[in-house]
Amino acid sequence: MSESTSNPQVVEGTVSFKHPSLPKPCETWYKVVGDLKSSASGRPLVTVHGGPGMAHNYLLNLTGLHTKHNIPVIFYDQVGTGRSTHIREKRLDTSFWTPQLFIAELDNLVEHLGISSDFDLLGQSWGGMLGSMFAIRGHPGLKRLIISNSPASMPLWIESCNAWRAELPREIDDALQKHEDNKTYDDPEYQAAVEYFYKRHLCRVSPFPKDLTDTIAWVEKDDTVYMTMNGPSEFTVVGSLKTWSVVDEVHKINIPTLVLNAEFDEARDSCVYPYFSNIPKVKWYTFPGASHCTNLEIPEKYIEVVSEFLLSKAK
Repeated sequence: MSESTSNPQVVEGTVSFKHPSLPKPCETWYKVVGDLKSSASGRPLVTVHGGPGMAHNYLLNLTGLHTKHNIPVIFYDQVGTGRSTHIREKRLDTSFWTPQLFIAELDNLVEHLGISSDFDLLGQSWGGMLGSMFAIRGHPGLKRLIISNSPASMPLWIESCNAWRAELPREIDDALQKHEDNKTYDDPEYQAAVEYFYKRHLCRVSPFPKDLTDTIAWVEKDDTVYMTMNGPSEFTVVGSLKTWSVVDEVHKINIPTLVLNAEFDEARDSCVYPYFSNIPKVKWYTFPGASHCTNLEIPEKYIEVVSEFLLSKAK
């Protein structure tokens, strides 16, 4: 367990993570922007990245919540990716890579940081799926939840991505279909077709921001978690999450919740509607003109909407 301070507002460290299923000692890397102990600061916000198996980098511009609103923001890399312990020997082991493992890791992190009695959570994409499960199970310290660009079930996600695919140029979708049928996911033609889709529905900023390419680079170095739980691309879901759903459980979330998606999001309205229709204390906002990585495309508006929810008085 280690910790370093680069300036008074930023602390990076690692925390030991122990779980019965782990094959070796593991550590979770984290970064805190802001002062967790200051009474002048807002309630800490834990950000939970997507994937599964993507790193935290693409969420880093959420530090704006601290610089503009004095909300301490916590980033971390889930085990198996980024600067946390990698477990390549468990690639394609679907019995090992489970949501329960990541829920235990999140529990461990908030306890280590001393915020387990009072914190908020923002999960993006898979992070929102994980956040919903975390809130469904219940945690006395979790006060507010933001589910950003996340489906309530993977069948709804696949249906949503297929609807977007139907709008692609015929030759692009044909290339995707051919290589999916042949499982030739490394073929340059398949990769180029995936990139075409991503520029429409993953991130509409061109070229992709460095924080996003840094995240993608981590997956290219080690796709263990992403390939095992998801599959070779955002819309070719063949991993263990293929049938995942919390549609029948989200009514158990009893804290104020904000659901976010965007006009061209991979997570279309149909994906997030079960959250809105079943969570008792919920608001839903759809960002116009943006897609899945909304925080990178329209950061100022995204931070405005998020901060307004986090700082508003509970009703």
